Amino acid sequence: MSLRAFTISLLAGVCLTASLAADQAAPAAGPNSDPAYQQLRNLTLGAEAFTVNNLELKRDAATFHLHSGTVCFVKPVQGKVTGAVFVGDGNLILDPPIRSEDQTLKLLTREDEFSEKFAQLVLRFTDSTYEEIKKTSAPAPVSCDAGLLQESQNALRHQLRYNLDARILQDVLGSDPGKLFVAFIKGKHYSSKMVLAIDPHGAPELAQFTFGEEILAVPLAPEEVELMTYEDNKNGYWASFHLSDEYKTGVATGSQMNGVIKIEHQQLDTTIEKNAYLRGSAATTFSSQVSGLRVVPFNLFRTLRVQNVKDKDGQPLAFVQEDRHEDSQYWVVLNKPLAAGESYTVTTTYEGKDAVRNEGGGNYFPIAREDWYPSGVGAAFGQFATYDMKFSIPKGMKIAATGTMISEENSGGNDVSVWKSEGPQTIAGFNFGRFKMQEAKLDKPEYLVQSYANENPPDNVQALLNTVHHDLPNQFEHGDSAALGSMSTVPLIKKALAEGELSIGLYTDYFGPVPFKRLAMTQQTACSFGQSWPALVWLPMCAFYDTTIRNQLGFTENRGYWKIVAPHEVAHQWWGHDVGFSSYRDQWMSEGFAEMSASLFLQYVEHNPGKFIDFWNEERELLLERDKEGFRAIDAGPLTLGYRLSNTRSGFETTRRLIYPKGAYVLHMIRMMMWDNRTGDQRFKAMMHDFVKTYAGRSATTEDFKATVEKYMSPLMDIDGNHKMDWFFNEYVYGTALPAYKFESSVGKDPNGDALLSIKLSQQNVDQNFKLLVPLYMEMADGRHTELGRVQMVGTQTVEQKIPIKGMKETPQRLLINYNDDVLASPN
Repeated sequence: MSLRAFTISLLAGVCLTASLAADQAAPAAGPNSDPAYQQLRNLTLGAEAFTVNNLELKRDAATFHLHSGTVCFVKPVQGKVTGAVFVGDGNLILDPPIRSEDQTLKLLTREDEFSEKFAQLVLRFTDSTYEEIKKTSAPAPVSCDAGLLQESQNALRHQLRYNLDARILQDVLGSDPGKLFVAFIKGKHYSSKMVLAIDPHGAPELAQFTFGEEILAVPLAPEEVELMTYEDNKNGYWASFHLSDEYKTGVATGSQMNGVIKIEHQQLDTTIEKNAYLRGSAATTFSSQVSGLRVVPFNLFRTLRVQNVKDKDGQPLAFVQEDRHEDSQYWVVLNKPLAAGESYTVTTTYEGKDAVRNEGGGNYFPIAREDWYPSGVGAAFGQFATYDMKFSIPKGMKIAATGTMISEENSGGNDVSVWKSEGPQTIAGFNFGRFKMQEAKLDKPEYLVQSYANENPPDNVQALLNTVHHDLPNQFEHGDSAALGSMSTVPLIKKALAEGELSIGLYTDYFGPVPFKRLAMTQQTACSFGQSWPALVWLPMCAFYDTTIRNQLGFTENRGYWKIVAPHEVAHQWWGHDVGFSSYRDQWMSEGFAEMSASLFLQYVEHNPGKFIDFWNEERELLLERDKEGFRAIDAGPLTLGYRLSNTRSGFETTRRLIYPKGAYVLHMIRMMMWDNRTGDQRFKAMMHDFVKTYAGRSATTEDFKATVEKYMSPLMDIDGNHKMDWFFNEYVYGTALPAYKFESSVGKDPNGDALLSIKLSQQNVDQNFKLLVPLYMEMADGRHTELGRVQMVGTQTVEQKIPIKGMKETPQRLLINYNDDVLASPN
């Protein structure tokens, strides 16, 4: 799944006059037409230059030492100087305020301190940098290299694709002092292309990764400080954290809301033509979270071009949207500043191609799933809004969307449907095509499950069929052509339906009910991934094929992916959509919990303990395999670094190989610690029901989940005697520990003829603070396995113990530890 912004103090005299004049001028409307934005977009160096010596710029956890050199400032915009170029001798020291970030920097740099030397530096800011440098420096008789500023502008527009000019405009037109600070560092040691950014409204989304068919930015908000590199061979985030003072005051949490708006309601009217061209109108109602807001950011897919923007009275508004191949973010410039808490509605009319793709044969592939309408920036899945939607699609197609269908009719040769969210939801989406549909109604819980499969294959599959059946008959062994058949996905429509039904019933039992009463399991043409939105699942087309066809197409079983893709995506109705995650640091719960939920599906639906064990073995393999960069995901960083871990140093598959399997293991380990031979999963179910009920319709943090675990932990889990689970979360969630075990045992009898079990258990590869409950199992003669108890281990320790068992009718065949992969540890 998957899976995002300040104001100025008016200067005296002439600056104040200029600001008032600008406010009184008639507002410009249209793309990129705001005069202040035009000045920022075409910004050049001004006439002011200063000599600096031993100047220290302290910016949160970053300290810039400008030992000697020249600083040249840019021309002022609306009386505000927003940038500078430094040429000389300097260095940057970064000292993160939290241990995990310090450890990440050490891993990436292989050094104990992050210290980068530079001879060239470009700064963009709305804070006090201009005044701070000017008051401590002397006028310089020389100028700076103007090309350095242009290099940073080109990098933003063509490489990082972030519209910093629009972000600065937000502060220039605002009414409060801005605190934005961005530094482009031409380093000499780690990277020649590095950015340090501090934004009190959430660090900008500069690094990007590919998800399915779409290029997405990684939202770091609500964290405000980031360090990233953007060289071709050194690309990715190296550090991200909250403002240092916020850790002292307790504000530094994932649930912190520091974005400038909160979207409350979306009214969407969308038409998609037969060639997949999309036309949309979105009335977006939001409330301002800051005082004096004039420039509002939105997410909108880069190929969807805004035609016009209007306020609630129909008056045109200026907006920013650069070329689709550049920094194409969409920003609206309001005609008046908003007070904190004030609600406002803007209506955006937009259109374009490539947000949806016509794959042929009545198959349509929605590429822009998060931003086919103007959505919130930096919200991830932590904000909830209500939706009213109207879709007009080509006649003869069927559509499935988030929410509930209110009406459906044919109008003007198109099929028109109206949908309404059942309550606040994290996001809205749709899938449509020439679908066949089957449905089933569940009584407990009351639920309508539907399965959609396309009647005909897409063009690329049809071309393959034509090649196999007609052009290359001699290149296929007898039977291969017949095995492909018609490549229709309709025959397995019932399989997807059944998987949806069984998953809904199982997860309701384990986690409690969700507010959605309908679920559409729909086919998409991509085979590489699945995705889930509220009441809507996109399943990979190959999940509708049987094993024979997948093998013919070259898709292997890939660690059981095809068995769990449907139950994993259904689980996101709970994890990600009923319970949102507050920030990227909490996204492991969404993906990890969905992955663990799929293991329950294997355990109770497949009725094969071997497949359940195989699942956990495969999850561990994902964590321990080295990628082509030489990194194991388990070592790359803690779960809470999330998608930030994907970079050129550790590999772009690292995150997928970490948060899915390790997040699943964390929940699985908690489940197994709570397991009781008499009551089974009763304690675990009660905990998960409580967690879902408590955080339904809002976002949860990792600490929220930890508190819920502590509420239901068993006496045995209270290792530290303080009713806290710090001992577990510090090692497996916030840390990277991976213990190893050596186990020896024997089964004998005491002088009275009762069973006497002898064990010798060693815990290795951990520090002295590591603590764990290691499960001990008995294997009986008939192959049954029964948990005998748990051994508490601390640090590097060996425990030897004799366990007498009186009155046992049958003697165990042998003893085992960790039989159900109860503990994430190195394989024996």
